[in-house]
Amino acid sequence: MDEVDYEIFGTEMQYVEVELDPGEAAVGEAGAMMYMQDGIEMDTVFGDGSQQGGLFSKLLGAGKRLLTGESLFTTVFYNQGGGKRRVAFAAPYPGKIVPVHLAEVGGTLICQKDAFLCAAKGVSLGIAFQKKLGVGLFGGEGFIMERLEGDGWAFVHAGGTLLERTLAPGERLRVDTGCVVAFQPTVDFDIQYVGKIKSALFGGEGLFFANLSGPGKVWLQSLPLSRLANRILSASSAGLGRGKDEGSLLGGVALGDLFGGDD
Repeated sequence: MDEVDYEIFGTEMQYVEVELDPGEAAVGEAGAMMYMQDGIEMDTVFGDGSQQGGLFSKLLGAGKRLLTGESLFTTVFYNQGGGKRRVAFAAPYPGKIVPVHLAEVGGTLICQKDAFLCAAKGVSLGIAFQKKLGVGLFGGEGFIMERLEGDGWAFVHAGGTLLERTLAPGERLRVDTGCVVAFQPTVDFDIQYVGKIKSALFGGEGLFFANLSGPGKVWLQSLPLSRLANRILSASSAGLGRGKDEGSLLGGVALGDLFGGDD
């Protein structure tokens, strides 16, 4: 595992600079690179580049990313120079870049499918199946989320303002399903039926909440991409008449909004 240093710049539209020693490398989501200094060479690979072995192993790693809706490929940035070099990765929309040292959270982080931005080379990008039927159907992320494993730095993106909370054993948060960014595997993720049809139909909050129960750390976002997209669509001339308020049948939203709140 490469031990990289980093620095985050910006307030609402952030980017992260990753500093690489000679021979070190970082892996970035396809299209996330902002700039890189001379001496850094990039190589597009199947999966996350952490797979050892032959072609089958690499195809398997890439296939996992396809299941999460991500590109089959990532780009690995190698420092081939004689001194420290920097490569930067930009957030895709307004929000915060969240640095997570995987060793400090037990080596594994479960996150929403499009949250990953970049990581030190050696971090494994896999899939986390949701075994609970309700979570898969109504959790907003489907049955598959992304699993980051390793003992180095990984960077994920949260829309809007970030909330970090460490839940005590048994402590529970009820969250809009689209606002979940990431959580430790020790956190129990379940879905709760709101039970109030009037609120679901006219309040715009959907029929289900995500229940996050401790112990463990959770990361929440105030602006899911789906919510931002809905607002832009509603404000555009093409979107006029499609929906005034999220999740409200009066606004004419889709059935998915009713179930998931944002997705």
